[in-house]
Amino acid sequence: MTLSRRRDRSHTRGGGRRARAALLALLAALAATLVFSACGSEQDTLSAGSTKRFTVMLDFFPNADHAALFTAISRGYFRAVGLDVVPVTPAEPAEPLKLLAAGRVDMAISYEPELLLARDSGLNVVSIGALVQRPLTSIIALPSKHVASVASLAHKKVGTAGIPYQAAMLHTALEHAHANPSSVQEVNVGFNLVPAMISGRVDATLGGFWNYEGIQLRLEHRRPLVIPVDHAGVPSYDELVLAVRAEQARKDGQDLRAFLQALTRGERAVRADPAAAAKAVIAANPSLPHKLQLESIKQTLPATQPTEAGKPYGWQSPQAWATFGSWMFSHALLKHDPNASGFPPFTNEFLPGQGI
Repeated sequence: MTLSRRRDRSHTRGGGRRARAALLALLAALAATLVFSACGSEQDTLSAGSTKRFTVMLDFFPNADHAALFTAISRGYFRAVGLDVVPVTPAEPAEPLKLLAAGRVDMAISYEPELLLARDSGLNVVSIGALVQRPLTSIIALPSKHVASVASLAHKKVGTAGIPYQAAMLHTALEHAHANPSSVQEVNVGFNLVPAMISGRVDATLGGFWNYEGIQLRLEHRRPLVIPVDHAGVPSYDELVLAVRAEQARKDGQDLRAFLQALTRGERAVRADPAAAAKAVIAANPSLPHKLQLESIKQTLPATQPTEAGKPYGWQSPQAWATFGSWMFSHALLKHDPNASGFPPFTNEFLPGQGI
């Protein structure tokens, strides 16, 4: 069975007056300045009263990348902090950030490049945490095409989903490998990346994920070459992020802290028992192959952890965001330099141990 996983555009609460007063002061300051920077540390001892409905639009169908979310839901971690988290699958993958900005959902799972593009087009959204903290997007080729490195893509056809930043990633990778980008023919294969490669329509693809298509092809004994784009000269970025409206980050800090506390518990449970996490994901999407989901969860776990020592789950590196934003701007993917804005595209303020 060939299953394409790419999600590209197709398819405490304070116990005391002091804590409450400090939280209100912080929110007022955020509203006045639109600056979302973490400062100090706090005790994360949130507790639940009645539950509040909280809708989360996924980037795609439920899958291994969402293991922490579905584990936290299945184990009642969100309800324990007062949230009734309801995941929603988008009818079309371009929807999540648009519906979020329109107030139709409380949170959207998206990709760092997409969030930067959305903000560049005027959507007032911000990332409050990373589900996957390094690129999954990869260059993939099968042995029959004799692609041993990025440099050997010269004079070959490379399939993408036709997304501009994929073309820029391919260009950057080829330049980094001292190969002439004009010697490579980019072919828009839509979202049929794996079928296009297996059929021989293209010699390689850029757009599949090393933790999904790469694993899928290995499980089918096809022995693929898999090169993550950040191993090929593209700056590192957070593949999957948790986005909210900027006004939520100013006004609904309690809910966001509660959500991230429960999600962190879910992530710890995934690390402790990947097999149980796979069952939680498959319960949400019974059509998923168990072996592929379990292997994907196991191999993705390191990519869900911060590269900076001592930082919490979900941490977003300011330096990495700045570097990747500059890369997008330098490749004319953005009209405005995201690093020149007084409204940062991300905040770590609501992660456990951060903030007030």
